[in-house]
Amino acid sequence: MLTLHHVRAVEAASTAGAPAGGPAPGADAVLVSGSRIEAIGPYEELAAEYGERARVREWDGVLTPGRHEPDGTAYLEAAYHPDPREAAELGTEPIRGADLAALDMTDTRWGGSARRGLQRLLSTGTTSLTGPFTRPSVRTAVTRSGLRDRPTTLAPGAPADFTVLAADGTCLATALGGRLVYRRR
Repeated sequence: MLTLHHVRAVEAASTAGAPAGGPAPGADAVLVSGSRIEAIGPYEELAAEYGERARVREWDGVLTPGRHEPDGTAYLEAAYHPDPREAAELGTEPIRGADLAALDMTDTRWGGSARRGLQRLLSTGTTSLTGPFTRPSVRTAVTRSGLRDRPTTLAPGAPADFTVLAADGTCLATALGGRLVYRRR
């Protein structure tokens, strides 16, 4: 399936670890075919060539490579991300240190925490993170999430891993392998 993402601009490289590139001159669209980037360029040109076959997504933002989280292990294995049902008792922010030690952290609870932590990362435009992950339930959650272990670039043939950022820098959408995994409501 073809999807044409129409944005205000495409920024070829903006994340740590990605090659320098800056804004792609004149590009305001990215065409995705399945899990890969097919083309980057002016929307009018891509729409003329592929428009009848592609689903069009309109975003009021800048499409960039996704963010890389270099401290993935600490974020997911040294912090507990509370379940919303625990908010009254534990709050909504990650719990670390002595407060974490006081919780009864079973493997099941670590798995749920990791899934919620991964959702937080996706909502910030994260598409890759660094391990290694030693807890089996955390490792399983990371593997199932689709997050990669290194940043990717925006280029034809590359994995369709990207984020769309609003003017204020907040994440509007995150895609992994061409699939939207986060969309701000």
